[in-house]
Amino acid sequence: MAALKFAPSHEWIRVEESPAAGSVATIGISSYAVEALTDLVFMQLPQVGRRVKAGESFGEIESVKAVSDLYAPVGGEIVEVNAALPGTLDTLASDPYGKGWVAKLRIDDPKELDKLLDQAAYDASVGRK
Repeated sequence: MAALKFAPSHEWIRVEESPAAGSVATIGISSYAVEALTDLVFMQLPQVGRRVKAGESFGEIESVKAVSDLYAPVGGEIVEVNAALPGTLDTLASDPYGKGWVAKLRIDDPKELDKLLDQAAYDASVGRK
């Protein structure tokens, strides 16, 4: 499995092949974010075909505590969404880096991946060892 990269806003991205323009990457929410939100009640997925820029909000997740935006870690076009996820939000807690994926995005500029955190840097940023 390819290595995960993380945005400071707690989204992860995984590119299965060598990243190039046009590569498709999978995006999700970190286990840290899911644990912090607790008791998830609603998720708004992005529209397939929507173009997003890095750092742009593309959806929402709501818990009993708060509503949080989901941000694109890199820019590109949404090519697929996990349509089952809003009806099975517990998947985000049980398998956030597998079945809990949110969307797949065709990357515009693979150099944007270099601005993201690796696992160790992300864990350090949220106080995990």
